[in-house]
Amino acid sequence: MELEVINIQGKGTGRKVDLNDAVFGLTDPQSHLIWLDVRLIQANAHQGTHKTKERGEVSGSTKKPFRQKGTGGARAGHKRSPLWRHGGTVFGPRVRDYGFKLNKKTKSLARAAALTYKAQANKIQVVEDFSFAAPKTKDFLKVMESLGIAGKKVLFVLGGESKNVYLSGRNIAKTKISRAADLNTLEVLHADSLVIFEPAVQVIENNIIAN
Repeated sequence: MELEVINIQGKGTGRKVDLNDAVFGLTDPQSHLIWLDVRLIQANAHQGTHKTKERGEVSGSTKKPFRQKGTGGARAGHKRSPLWRHGGTVFGPRVRDYGFKLNKKTKSLARAAALTYKAQANKIQVVEDFSFAAPKTKDFLKVMESLGIAGKKVLFVLGGESKNVYLSGRNIAKTKISRAADLNTLEVLHADSLVIFEPAVQVIENNIIAN
């Protein structure tokens, strides 16, 4: 699959980039693999720091509060019982890790499937590498307007570190900027449009094919 490389004015540069079919043109992209990878990303984002005190952790005496029989009430062993006010919680949440194992190959195929769906929907633009002399959100907005993506959910994929580009676009609503080396399936799916810097294409393909 070939795409024309455009400049920040939205005009063609006369160059074309050949997108690898193993990444952007799968014949049978697996939606289930995408679901697995997105589920893993969201699970890893879950802090899992929730915790309630159980009967062995709440404060209170372990002395029997009253005699076993003859009171007319239910039996009680101590004040920490879950049945009592201020007692421990039964089967309460504990600190845990929600992550699970997923093979590298599965993750790579999931990213390739997500990119394939975007390519099939013509939601990918390849723009020549650019930068700013200083961080300016106004300049970044002009680029988005020239590319016809202003106001949309857009993912910019950089080939490497570009501090001024990142600082210029990080505060724009619905806009996310990511390095090609850090690209994940959830980011690709969430965006309405992908703007991939020309050097980032090779990085994406190398990272996915290598796994």
